[in-house]
Amino acid sequence: MSMIKLACTYIASVLVATALSIGPARARTYDIDIVHSNIVFFIDHLGFSRVVGVARDFGGNFEFDPAKPEASSLDVTVKVESISTNNKQRDSDIQGADWFNAAEFPDITFVGKAYERTGEKTGKVAGDLTIAGITQPATLDVTFNKEGENPWDKSQVVGFSAETTVKRSDFGLKTALGMIGDDVKLYIEIEGRGR
Repeated sequence: MSMIKLACTYIASVLVATALSIGPARARTYDIDIVHSNIVFFIDHLGFSRVVGVARDFGGNFEFDPAKPEASSLDVTVKVESISTNNKQRDSDIQGADWFNAAEFPDITFVGKAYERTGEKTGKVAGDLTIAGITQPATLDVTFNKEGENPWDKSQVVGFSAETTVKRSDFGLKTALGMIGDDVKLYIEIEGRGR
């Protein structure tokens, strides 16, 4: 065997061994980057307008593999006391027992249970949403925005947009129904930073 053939055979064997040792790509775990993420909600007020609210304190993590999104996981917690509608009186009211009852139930949680791809960059995440101690199923319509390296710090980042509508009455929040809307529209923008 010539030296060239011998070298090629050796290189090929090294590449195969390396590929076998590395194995298939695995999902990466991401922590939610709250600086570049937002949770916003809209709720009807007497039919005249929609009140806008935001969650200022939330966190969590998820696993995601672009090649196998159906194997993802998701766990998010929102601090109820951080919910703001840009009005101190209203914010104080919604923390109380007639609404979120933040003293007894300080957290809102969402745990993803099932993941379905609906398009090249779209999917659905079904899971359990818990508000005021009541857990109900909820499904997020999700758009995969981008995965790549953050040019500022070289970290691995992935981004998603999501939305859903939930009925507040399903979670026992029935104050002023008929005047204040039952349907709550949620818009979510998430950047995850890889571990």
